Amino acid sequence: MTATHAGHTQHSAKRHWAEGLTIFAAIMLMIAGVLDILRGIMAVAEDDLFINTPNYIFEFDLTSWGWIHLGLGAAAVIVSIGLFQASTWARIAGMAIGGLIIIGNFLSMPYYPVWSIVMIAFSGFIIWALSVVREEDFDESFTTPPRNL
Repeated sequence: MTATHAGHTQHSAKRHWAEGLTIFAAIMLMIAGVLDILRGIMAVAEDDLFINTPNYIFEFDLTSWGWIHLGLGAAAVIVSIGLFQASTWARIAGMAIGGLIIIGNFLSMPYYPVWSIVMIAFSGFIIWALSVVREEDFDESFTTPPRNL
């Protein structure tokens, strides 16, 4: 009969949480990036899905918003690939890109309101998942191979 050490179980649980939240954030950031790319393509093509709101204080040309979302989406996809490789730069950049996606969707909310709210919520989950994992759990979860029980 073997004894289970409390420290090892707690260490293993932290490791699994760090891995799970990082993968969750990477997948969510990849989805948000692809959706933002598609939204950017729709706006550049001047699709009829967007609402034209007069007298909006942050009014840009729809093509400008399309290029902004296209750029944010491409950056999000690149950063999510870095998160799959557990890069520290990708974790920091993921939180920054998530914040920029929130700002971009807030400013373009009158053009496509429901989708902007959905993307703001997606990005909020991404920032939460990347910021809740402590640095030592994040680094340790991918550099140390799992121990057999």
